[in-house]
Amino acid sequence: MEPGEGPGPLDLHGDEEIIEVVELGPPGPDDLAEEMEDVDFEDEGAEEPDAETWESEDDEGVEDSMEAQDDSEVTFSLHSDSVFCVSLDPKTNTLAVTGGEDDKAFVWRVSDGELLFECSGHKDSVTCAGFSHDSVFVATGDMSGLIKVWRVDAKEEVWSFEVGDLEWMEWHPQAHVLLAGTADGNTWMWKIPSGDCKTFQGPACPATCGRILPDGKRAVVGYEDGTMRIWDLKQGTSLHVLKGQDGHQDPLTCVASNQDGSLIMTGSVDCHAKLINSATGKVVCVFKMESVTPKAPISEGEEAESNSVESLGFCNVMPLAAVGYLDGTLAIYDLSTQSLRHKCQHESGIVQLLWEESSAVVYTCSLDGAVRLWDARSGKMISEYRGHSAEILDFAVNKDASIVVTTSGDHQAKVFCVQRPDR
Repeated sequence: MEPGEGPGPLDLHGDEEIIEVVELGPPGPDDLAEEMEDVDFEDEGAEEPDAETWESEDDEGVEDSMEAQDDSEVTFSLHSDSVFCVSLDPKTNTLAVTGGEDDKAFVWRVSDGELLFECSGHKDSVTCAGFSHDSVFVATGDMSGLIKVWRVDAKEEVWSFEVGDLEWMEWHPQAHVLLAGTADGNTWMWKIPSGDCKTFQGPACPATCGRILPDGKRAVVGYEDGTMRIWDLKQGTSLHVLKGQDGHQDPLTCVASNQDGSLIMTGSVDCHAKLINSATGKVVCVFKMESVTPKAPISEGEEAESNSVESLGFCNVMPLAAVGYLDGTLAIYDLSTQSLRHKCQHESGIVQLLWEESSAVVYTCSLDGAVRLWDARSGKMISEYRGHSAEILDFAVNKDASIVVTTSGDHQAKVFCVQRPDR
């Protein structure tokens, strides 16, 4: 999940269509512009945890406390295997959708964990799930590439399509348009529920991550070969390509944009985060994480410890960006000086990070099963929440940063109240 873009009306030029799609059937009028309303868009912005600080004495203590301590208010336990993804409905933040390794996806109420309906029919792990900008539709996608869209109020399936192996999926911030990246390098775009379709052909390797920029007219897509492309969604053309020395040397893992879409950040297995001007496609700077300690020699049969950028995002209220690494480092970078401001160390790898929408607070979830809340100005941890007995695999924060919803390898999703007294 990605860092939230701030709310605010998009700058639409007259009644120009934001996206034009190629009709699969007989040509007809493109009514996408009519589908788009002038609404605020927001993503699962930032998230926060709050709870008593908890420190482990040793590994056994970690296990015991993971079992014993539960700071959550609600537990959703209808999944029978690891729960891979979660999203909150943007309009009311009262509904969650979760997908898991049990080939199931559920839409449920955050307040009490009550099941609204099951998104049935998947035959592989559900790895992507999310609501449209107005919470009218919810989309679920499984690893094999089967994508389904449901109308939330009617609890009924309205569209489905099968692509190659699915890497990621995202709704347009202002229209009933769905974007998805697949292992064959293609990025797909559909109008929902008509299914009108367009594809953007990348290199012959997986499109590993992607994000629609706040203007709704462009998307940034990262690929396994280390390249990044900025696509014009209306024309279907590639505006900028970053490759070779300008690109990454290893697969991209995540992309994010700042609130007005002028800056893009890309993260990679090569441990670099690149800051890119979205208008020119030029790299502004590269944030490199040097190892804290030299690696011990690897004995035969052992694997070298790996590190990579797992998640990143921009702060909406200060010129700060956060990068989360597999080795447990949360790095806060100052964009105005292009320098490292704070390093916040976790015992375990960071899975995802999210900024609070309207403050310099960043949330992290990690492989040790905890959600933590950090003050990016001081680099200090504000609070920590526990309740899962296995690693957290995804999380979402509501708009006012009062609740966090997490999913875990322990087959559960949990809701944590993270209201802070200093607000």
